[in-house]
Amino acid sequence: MYKCLVLTAISVVIVSTAQAELKEGAAVPSWEKTNPLLPVPKPPLGIEGSLEALPNPPTSKTVRLGRWLYFDTRLSADNTVACASCHHPENAFSELTPVSTGIRGQKGGRKAPSFVNQAWTIYPHFFWDGRAKSLEEQALGPIENPIEMGNTHEKMLKTLRETKTYSRYFAEAFGTPEITKDRVAKAIADYERTRMSGNSPYDQWQENRFEDGYVESDRDAAIRKGFELFNGKAECNQCHLGQNFTDSLFHNLGIGWDEKAKKFADIGRFEISKKDEDKGAFKTPTLRDVSKHAPYMHDGSVKTLKASVEHYNKGGTPNPHLSKKIKTLKLTDAEVDLLVKFMHSLDGEGYMDTVPKAFPQ
Repeated sequence: MYKCLVLTAISVVIVSTAQAELKEGAAVPSWEKTNPLLPVPKPPLGIEGSLEALPNPPTSKTVRLGRWLYFDTRLSADNTVACASCHHPENAFSELTPVSTGIRGQKGGRKAPSFVNQAWTIYPHFFWDGRAKSLEEQALGPIENPIEMGNTHEKMLKTLRETKTYSRYFAEAFGTPEITKDRVAKAIADYERTRMSGNSPYDQWQENRFEDGYVESDRDAAIRKGFELFNGKAECNQCHLGQNFTDSLFHNLGIGWDEKAKKFADIGRFEISKKDEDKGAFKTPTLRDVSKHAPYMHDGSVKTLKASVEHYNKGGTPNPHLSKKIKTLKLTDAEVDLLVKFMHSLDGEGYMDTVPKAFPQ
């Protein structure tokens, strides 16, 4: 809840500052100075793709608008919660708590997953249970969730329309000043698409290891050994694959299974698909910057990265719908440590951001 209080305090300060600037007729208001138009970034080393090549690509203007909206607590019912209240930049847009906290201190049942590098996915599945089919749909969901931002789309739009200047930036981004929920979703999603992570030690190793004259360093040797284990005996690549280290599909690891009650605390993907095999199944999370995502799993019930590897090593938690890909691995303690070290090598750069110091008023 500390994050929410910080964002609320920032909102109070920026409102008074913005009002003073409007009265003085400042040519360039502070919210533009602290959130200038910037070129759409290029993907970092290790991430293939082009934002410009997407079907409806982000622009400098939609991204700038989306950055304000992403951090703006006024999208919530009581002006205390923003998207950033749960998806923190410093945690690679995840969070350090087991589950998310919404308005009035309400606790959700799941941890906020990272959306880094989600401009490109193998399958269009968003949220732990895949109930959203796009970043736009995902962006709108928490706004009207009663235990997250607790608002309605209509009231959120009314708040934005009542500001004196937000419509100016919607006009810049979309050609006309209308503020609609689809435009809000598009702007937030475009900002999220620019949060990309790469140029990690792993990416640098992949880039350099086939070059003429390459000499393997101690760091690279550890990455190579971890990579071989990851794709070999540990079979992590059965689900964690591709440039984002996720298959974007759903698997039951036994997390949340109550053996005595013979049921899951959270039914997961089954709620959406209604398929028995999806009971207790959740989307494979990205391993990019995974060291910053603790605690782990959809419910934050596993405290450390090492404990996560050990959960897989023991073959998960037995239950009637355990994924067929989950089995006892018989990894040694040294191999567990090597996998953890390898996953630390996936910590990249390019996604970081800070809360804008001022917002349109």
